[in-house]
Amino acid sequence: MKGLIATKVGMTQVFDENGNLTPVTVIRVDPNVVVARKTKEAAGYDAVVLGLGELKSKNVTKPYAGQFPEGITPKRHLKEFRDFDTEPAVGDEIGIELFEGTKYVDVTATSKGKGFQGVMKRWGFHGGRATHGSKFHREAGSTGMCTSPGRSFKNIKMPGHMGNERVTVQNLKVVKVDPELKVVMVRGSVPGNKDCTLIIKSAVKK
Repeated sequence: MKGLIATKVGMTQVFDENGNLTPVTVIRVDPNVVVARKTKEAAGYDAVVLGLGELKSKNVTKPYAGQFPEGITPKRHLKEFRDFDTEPAVGDEIGIELFEGTKYVDVTATSKGKGFQGVMKRWGFHGGRATHGSKFHREAGSTGMCTSPGRSFKNIKMPGHMGNERVTVQNLKVVKVDPELKVVMVRGSVPGNKDCTLIIKSAVKK
């Protein structure tokens, strides 16, 4: 599996040779530093721990800094990738060249938080009619029964907290990889706000 920690820049659009317009999300891939490697002998599985983003020494606790080998400054973001395609050494930097030749990727990020929302916005309920004296407009309606068991069952779609969840979008087509700008352009939208940190991996189902 190929994977790196990256940053969402935003959306734009590109044209192909035939003049067709494609909406793309621009993902900036700064070089990731190999912080540690885990082997089957020591941990029971093979994995690579990558880090991204510098931290000031005054903001780092001793327990957090203790996991970084000598010569590697503490990183803000850490991510473990199992069954990594290559076998880099601790201290190596892995950049955007990892995705050259990759056609599809999976992107994982935290979605935008929408706060507390009703059933129409959260679940797409149609609601009631808006005319002729109706008093049922945006409510959820009945959620249970008056007889036994006299309660609402679990997993009933109701108002509640919406968004701010870990979301993975699969099989995003890679439109362009620009090594000079250190960006990957994928077709379609990616969860999260602008400048959010995300995980970009080679597609599992492709």
